[in-house]
Amino acid sequence: MNSPEQPLPTFDEVLLCTPQTSAEQVGLFLRRCLIPCRQGEKVYTMLYADELSYDVSCRAEELFQHLQHYNSSYRLVILCNCERENSYLPSAFSHYKVHMIPQRSRAEIQQYLQHHFRVSQPSNSAASVFKDHMCVGIVSSKRAGMGK
Repeated sequence: MNSPEQPLPTFDEVLLCTPQTSAEQVGLFLRRCLIPCRQGEKVYTMLYADELSYDVSCRAEELFQHLQHYNSSYRLVILCNCERENSYLPSAFSHYKVHMIPQRSRAEIQQYLQHHFRVSQPSNSAASVFKDHMCVGIVSSKRAGMGK
């Protein structure tokens, strides 16, 4: 986010974890991250890694320990819910833990995201529904089941 032209992460750089995420999916992701290749310096991110099952988490840690020897300059970020930091994977990687303080203001982050998610030439697309022709939007309600 150092420049507005810096791209957002691509689909292969992010793994959104759920309790249904398989060991195979995590393994493919870790291999992309830890096996050196000529794809530039990507930053790989596992979101909600605390949601992984115990078995998948154990296998992920074993694979990480095995593969990290192939690449000493990997860039891997594992984000977890702070209320579940005692689950297996966050505990296993706790010695790598870094408390992060955002380096940009909320307004700067929002401006960066707006730059990347704005549809350049509005047409008959869903972007016409969201504010300022954004192709992404968040719909929320404090009341459940209200037709969102």
